[in-house]
Amino acid sequence: MAVAERAGKVLEARGLVKKFGEKTAVAGIALDIREGDFTGLLGPNGAGKTTTIKMLTGLIKPTGGEIYYYGRDFFTCPKDAKRHIGVVPQHSNVDRDLTAYENLYLHSILHGIPKKRRREKIYEALEFAGLLDHRDRQVKTFSGGMKRRLVLVRALLHGPGILFLDEPTVGLDPQIRKNIWDLILKINQQKGMAILLTTHYIEEAEKLCRSTYIIDKGRIIIKGAPDDLKKDIGGYVLEIFREDGIEEAFFASKEDALERLRGCPHTCKVREVTLEDVFIKLTGKRINV
Repeated sequence: MAVAERAGKVLEARGLVKKFGEKTAVAGIALDIREGDFTGLLGPNGAGKTTTIKMLTGLIKPTGGEIYYYGRDFFTCPKDAKRHIGVVPQHSNVDRDLTAYENLYLHSILHGIPKKRRREKIYEALEFAGLLDHRDRQVKTFSGGMKRRLVLVRALLHGPGILFLDEPTVGLDPQIRKNIWDLILKINQQKGMAILLTTHYIEEAEKLCRSTYIIDKGRIIIKGAPDDLKKDIGGYVLEIFREDGIEEAFFASKEDALERLRGCPHTCKVREVTLEDVFIKLTGKRINV
């Protein structure tokens, strides 16, 4: 595919394969992410999510396939491509003994940001995260939520085109998680930055992502907007609580589900379909948090 045909795409991956000896961890997947996209990559443990992200960010080399950032081959122009990548790891790997400002200053040096622009960009990042008043505090005095906000804006400091979020809210309590969601949406909407999110919290992907890839056994088994994926299996689900477990039946309308409910001798519940229902129906598995 010519470079012109890739115009507008931040990231394009084709036929990605990764083998570890005789084991195939990723089996020929394809991804397309454009400017401003908010995309989720979901899958059960061992599905190939982490391996895929590691290939896309240059941490491991694919066995086969192609990766392009803004139309340029990742493998022939790796240094240029990595300028477009921001990564938020699962753990808050900031230096606890440095201040928030010092952490970002160190990062600005590593990314080659000109000295005369460092202070301006650091202050802008801290203000965006709501941490400007805490710039001179050591990170070890920060709450978990403050550390995550610092890690998030650290990944933005060099102005990437795409942000990879690996389990960005794992281990946080619900209120802090909601605050991080708000900051992530702010990054996507105000900065127009493409985001690729992997998460064990299905409701996180459902609330944040406008498109979703579900991966299982190293292959993309379905992709689409969360609402469209839910409609594909039905708008409502009837849960029948039997002695040997919960039986689920899916229906296009609430009326159809209620009709099936009438006369049922067991305890029942009618609710709207969630993205987790789609995930379980397609993979037969739940994500273990």
